[in-house]
Amino acid sequence: MAAEPLVDGRHALDVREENLRSGAPDWRIGHAGPARAIEGFAEHTSVRAGRPVALRVSTTAASYIVSAYRMGWYGGALARLVWRSGRLPGTSQPPPLTDDTTRTVSCDWQRTVEVDTSGWPEGCYLLRLDAEAGAGQRYVPLTVRSPSVAGRMVVVNSVATWQAYNTWGGTDLYKGPDGKKGSRALAVSFDRPYDNGHGAGQYLVYEAPLVALAERLGLPLAYATGVDIARAPRLLDGAVGMLSLGHDEYWSPEQRQHVTSARDQGMNLAVLGANCCYRRIRFEPTGAGPDRLAVCYKDDYAKDPGFQQGLPPTNDYRRKPAPEPESALLGVLYDGYPVDAPLVVSHPDHWLLAGTAARTGDTFPHLVGVEFDRVDPARPTPRPLEILAHSPVVCKGRPSHADMTYGSLSSGAGLFATGTMRWVEALKATGPARQGVNHGLDGRAGDFTRTVTANVLHAFAQGPSGLTRPALDNVGDHYTRDGAPVAP
Repeated sequence: MAAEPLVDGRHALDVREENLRSGAPDWRIGHAGPARAIEGFAEHTSVRAGRPVALRVSTTAASYIVSAYRMGWYGGALARLVWRSGRLPGTSQPPPLTDDTTRTVSCDWQRTVEVDTSGWPEGCYLLRLDAEAGAGQRYVPLTVRSPSVAGRMVVVNSVATWQAYNTWGGTDLYKGPDGKKGSRALAVSFDRPYDNGHGAGQYLVYEAPLVALAERLGLPLAYATGVDIARAPRLLDGAVGMLSLGHDEYWSPEQRQHVTSARDQGMNLAVLGANCCYRRIRFEPTGAGPDRLAVCYKDDYAKDPGFQQGLPPTNDYRRKPAPEPESALLGVLYDGYPVDAPLVVSHPDHWLLAGTAARTGDTFPHLVGVEFDRVDPARPTPRPLEILAHSPVVCKGRPSHADMTYGSLSSGAGLFATGTMRWVEALKATGPARQGVNHGLDGRAGDFTRTVTANVLHAFAQGPSGLTRPALDNVGDHYTRDGAPVAP
């Protein structure tokens, strides 16, 4: 086997070799403790290996320890311990601040430790904070971004979306302390811990299962966040593919422009979720550094000082005054919430379904939800496009369909979209369905999603999929030109 290429004087990540290392099954939080026992955040959403990253930690304990776990496969352990601190002095930091105008919650906390990331392999990390004497545990997520993406598929951590749904301190982009839309924040700050996932945000639900599968396959991967892609116009140069994971809703115009440019130069794009690239945001600095604030006024975009100064509106991409439906980039667009429905196979002989043994009309209960995407020919839509699963749903009394699709572009890029937000969650489904556990998804749905995902990843890792596997358009079998469903 040829040696891995050198990047900045060192070998690029060998995913297969990395995952042969011993895992650490004890990475999971076993005792979170009270709400404020220990919590913290990093001053950067991502960092290059070898660069320091400062943490701001608050704890009621006298001391704590930081353990850095790289997430992957590792023989099923799903994480490897890369670094552990000594015992650090604990301090209780002041309450959060709330901006009177935007209702943004942030923490003006002091730095408590600076972590040296020298020798850390690129990838997704959870830094676990352990308070003294078992008082509590929390995670701090961090991406160690890749020095180069050339020849690799880029796993993109959807940190802006994690933050949009972060209610730590009482507000997110949906509601405020009273639980109502009118008290929601108009901008959310990365200068605070995550309230969900024991501090991990949405990573464990919508991203970790895909990272585990992709690393188990040993394919060439690179890692970045949506913030990184927005900041660096050339970051995706040479990438063979980009993976948008389970919930990737909030994108800045710069991120969308850079992804579109890479796709139009032949980079494959896989959307392994739904509701992708739906909200338009703007990143702004805070006292902790650049791109630490995600601004999204939504329906109140006209009140946004940035918009008043000539910047793009921070509302839904498809809406006025600057409509850019996400289907122009992805081939599908968001169509509703909430749903719980079976995924229904409509094109079982497609190469992406090879090995699934699926037949026309086969169903996978609960696989479509809780949000879904569909094809709408009345909107800008790359063609040719193939619909592989066409699943009837009813959303708030309105009938529609969720569509799993594969498309190809003249650049050679392949496009894949699952049409459902539960796809990544299904990757970990095994055994019989259990009520109240993982939406009732069973091992059959898990086998289906794992097989299809592996087919996508293997194909996309080989280069522009549209050149070797061009799509054969079948949209007209399911929809009329105005987007209405074809009568059965």
